[in-house]
Amino acid sequence: MSIRIARPVAALALLLALSPAATGETRKLLFGDTHVHSNLSFDAYLNLNATADPDTAYRFAKGEPVIHPRHRARVQLRKPLDFLVVADHAETLGLMSTIVDEGIPREGLGLAERVRAWFTERRLRQVVADDEGMAAFTSFLPDTFDVEEAAKQGRSLDIPGAATIASFAWREIIHTADAHDEPGVFSALIGWEWSSLPGGANLHRVVFTSADAEVAGRFRPYSSIDSMYPEDLWAWLERTTAETGAQFVSIPHNSNISRGYMFGETTLRGAPISPEYARLRQAWEPVVEVTQLKGDSEAHPTLSPDDPFADFETYGHYIHQNSSEYRAERGDYVRTGLLRGLEIEKQIGFNPYRFGLIGSTDAHTGLASAEEPNFWGKFGRDSIPEGKTSAWRGDDGPNGWSMSASGLAAVWAEENTREAILAAFRRREVYATTGPRIAVRVFGGFDYAPSDLGADDVAALAARGVPMGGELPGRDGAVPRLWVRAAMEPGGAQLDRIQIVKGRLDAQGRSHETVHDAVWSGDRVAGADGQLPAVGDTVDPRTGAVANTIGSPELAAVWQDPTFDPAEPAFYYVRVLAIPTARHSTLDAIALGRDPATTGHPISIQERAYTSPIWYTP
Repeated sequence: MSIRIARPVAALALLLALSPAATGETRKLLFGDTHVHSNLSFDAYLNLNATADPDTAYRFAKGEPVIHPRHRARVQLRKPLDFLVVADHAETLGLMSTIVDEGIPREGLGLAERVRAWFTERRLRQVVADDEGMAAFTSFLPDTFDVEEAAKQGRSLDIPGAATIASFAWREIIHTADAHDEPGVFSALIGWEWSSLPGGANLHRVVFTSADAEVAGRFRPYSSIDSMYPEDLWAWLERTTAETGAQFVSIPHNSNISRGYMFGETTLRGAPISPEYARLRQAWEPVVEVTQLKGDSEAHPTLSPDDPFADFETYGHYIHQNSSEYRAERGDYVRTGLLRGLEIEKQIGFNPYRFGLIGSTDAHTGLASAEEPNFWGKFGRDSIPEGKTSAWRGDDGPNGWSMSASGLAAVWAEENTREAILAAFRRREVYATTGPRIAVRVFGGFDYAPSDLGADDVAALAARGVPMGGELPGRDGAVPRLWVRAAMEPGGAQLDRIQIVKGRLDAQGRSHETVHDAVWSGDRVAGADGQLPAVGDTVDPRTGAVANTIGSPELAAVWQDPTFDPAEPAFYYVRVLAIPTARHSTLDAIALGRDPATTGHPISIQERAYTSPIWYTP
């Protein structure tokens, strides 16, 4: 059963955001970014961000105009964000900017160390002066593909004064966050990135806390120099919480380039996944970053061949010194990771991959911009159109146009505070968008009916089911139904369709995926193959403008699983597709007087939102 409606956007906008008190809604929809790097990250500084510090990042996120760190023009968000995490790399934190701008602290160094420090400063200053930053950055990358051996060997940092520099940088980060935090208005959350990269397998995590500077000053960010193993990070988080009272969330990102290890069948140490490992992972990593600048990690066309929308912003470049052919593994993508979680749960009784979904940018410019027309690149290096055509590493490496102008973290929280946002992450009542502020609300239950589509009492609807991120236990063979509503961003592109992505585990322990069109715009009818015709494309390739004469401002459905088996564990998440709009590479090409078809990327893309799943347990 699928009951669908399409109505003017104002009705849903009122329901979702504008008047919570009038609808009984107890939670607000907040949009933010948990993954922005300032000039305190070594790779940001080496790639032409010498000036956008944490203060700049927060001011930009709050809607203030700031100066771009490379081309020095004034830049500004169209709409301010509700929250931000400045997540600089814990490894070499503050090192490059301090060495080049101020020099290595000499206190406590012997003669030999002072001489070595002098040569380090001289070399780095010359690198920056000669714009050899990308070459210097590449020299830090792995040169072996042996992932497990590289993790075992670990990493070291042999630069005089590094610990002192990191301590001063951390102090700047936490006190800047406190200065910008305005409870109820804007949340400036304290965090960092743990950047484990054994053998070029991206296992990075962003870690953030609801703690303030006083509490955060009692610890130093845990880095991959301490350990490359995720379970060691989780153990540190558990110890630090016990010692300081700080609450944390760890967020994996770019699973798409993890060489199959992010959602693996075994641990990075090669051991079987145990119930204790699964418990730790679920406790500290309730959410995964599914979309960002280095591509989309929801699904891959070779892993989900029956999904015509799986090939979206696919990124095929490992973070490695040497070029290599990209190969998608099951452990790389969110959908297959969720399926693998069902399989492992059947074997050990616990699911390590029961996670919600968010998006964020990973911008190294200090600028949290995921808007195609207002996109400032990953690095300062690729922030101008002329700089986006040449490869960064080798002839077949990524360039500025390889980047995706994505994404955003959407949070349903009681209020805009650090504590409420972290609590929403913990209960997985969050979702991802690839940039537009698409509003989505989902409840799963057994008795939602067509009459509920017009209901104004959201609190009553919520009480009859579970929200996104929730767990729905079976009930006497009753069939799950999802109550779903989505609205376009005001002033943005209209919506094409709402889809339900289902994963299930059969009696033999095999996992399966299906994608269902729950509701769509217009009067389209599915063909004999079950596929719905495309919505169309109104992008003008000469200007990049979108006519917006197709699609719907709002879509809503009560959807019932048509292939439900009460004995099968399953998950359901919602994917909302917008109508096609111009990609940032298209807008660059038009500005350069080039044919957009020559960029090597699609002229238009369908922006989207992914909700956290709802799990059904027999």
